[in-house]
Amino acid sequence: MQLRIEGEAPRIQLAQSLGMNGATMTRLTQSLLALDLIEERSSLGAPTRGRPMVPLTISGHGGWAIGATAHPGWLELAIVDFRGRPLIHDTTPFDSPDPLVFAQTVEARLQALAAMHGFRRGKFLGLGVAVPGYAMPDDRTRRIVVDRIAGWNEVPLADTLGDALGMPVWIENDASAAALAEYYQDGIIGLYRSVLTLFLGHGIGGGLIAERDLFLGEHGNAGEVGRLFPGHCERPSGIDLLHVLQTHGIQIDSLAAIADLLDSHAEVIDAWTQRVIGQLDQALVSGTVWLDPGAVIVSGALPLPLLQRIAAGLAERSRNRDDGYRSSLPTIHASPIGSKAVVIGAAMIPIHAITAAI
Repeated sequence: MQLRIEGEAPRIQLAQSLGMNGATMTRLTQSLLALDLIEERSSLGAPTRGRPMVPLTISGHGGWAIGATAHPGWLELAIVDFRGRPLIHDTTPFDSPDPLVFAQTVEARLQALAAMHGFRRGKFLGLGVAVPGYAMPDDRTRRIVVDRIAGWNEVPLADTLGDALGMPVWIENDASAAALAEYYQDGIIGLYRSVLTLFLGHGIGGGLIAERDLFLGEHGNAGEVGRLFPGHCERPSGIDLLHVLQTHGIQIDSLAAIADLLDSHAEVIDAWTQRVIGQLDQALVSGTVWLDPGAVIVSGALPLPLLQRIAAGLAERSRNRDDGYRSSLPTIHASPIGSKAVVIGAAMIPIHAITAAI
């Protein structure tokens, strides 16, 4: 985890950072090298007497992790290496409310991808599944989900999918998965210990990283930002934007098609964007008050330029807020990965579970 946070470092620096002596660090790194979890890089600096300063870094060969999520009409799957670097992004038609059909579809795609790319099944660390829904009362292992996957309701999903696939399975809310993906991006994990993510997809959700771990709350539902914006009202969501465009006579039913309208229908989209900035500003202020994050990330399935506009608008409001508050405020970022954040975050769940639980 230290290498993920600070980047590559020699043994002596790691020992100092972690409060270990040199012998302990040598034994530990030998074990991790043997397991292919870390690797040595070229020596630092010019040759000197004695052992050279050999930096260590995370190895991508320590194992692969899989992420999957179901969308209306299709299934999205990603495979990342142990560094967290995406190796495969795959989509396939899928339209079933049955979790076992989901598992069968994932299994079929994994077999095809393994044959195509040479993945060894034994090196898969597990599967993370991002689900649009929240945990049931007193049982985090069961979910209340959206209607299109109604068969997942109240099912012990991790056990059901794990038994069908023969591997460990983690289940997480889609916005929380996106928050994990955003946190592991270069320039975020090394700078901040706590991050708030606002995810604008078909709905609106949030995810919290607190002290470098995914914060889920007492009942597993931290970040349910959508409750601030009831579905019968105007919302800062992708479905809301589609509805606005449709009321202006535009034939559109997919978030992916919005990118083609940014210039031709700029006035309509700009008006919606300004309204959304005002709505999200209150969610941002509330999240800042309670979490005191180092950064806020605006993520989602909307086009990246639109996420950038919203992030810039929120940052401007934060800078110009005249409330006499003089302490530090979070830096506001736009996501660099956008719609892929959910499936990449799902794939990062097994890796995070292994390396952050220390």
